[in-house]
Amino acid sequence: MTSGDRPGLADASLGGRCPRCGAKTLFKGLLTFADHCPACGLDIGSFNVGDGPAAFLILILGTVIGVAAIWLELALEPAWYVHLVWVPVLLALTIWGLRVGKAALLYQEVKNDAREGRLSE
Repeated sequence: MTSGDRPGLADASLGGRCPRCGAKTLFKGLLTFADHCPACGLDIGSFNVGDGPAAFLILILGTVIGVAAIWLELALEPAWYVHLVWVPVLLALTIWGLRVGKAALLYQEVKNDAREGRLSE
């Protein structure tokens, strides 16, 4: 991807790419956005994705993992410690889901030029 191409929603979200230039510079940590994109200078810190991704993730992953754990218990009746497998699975899916969700919301904010507390004129 060249620096002049704007990535699509899926590419930016799944790849942790800058929504403006497509450079893989969106995150500075596991779940923390970078302050700005070193490639194009986009001020990432001025955008606020809030808690939306976390709220959806709680509902979605809670349902999926809950159903899977119940199915496993009813179908195979394993020892109690087999259910400990859900801890790393839930942790990995949560971190991955938060990265994708936060990146998707940031992409939409940049694309729609959304800012917090702005009144339309």
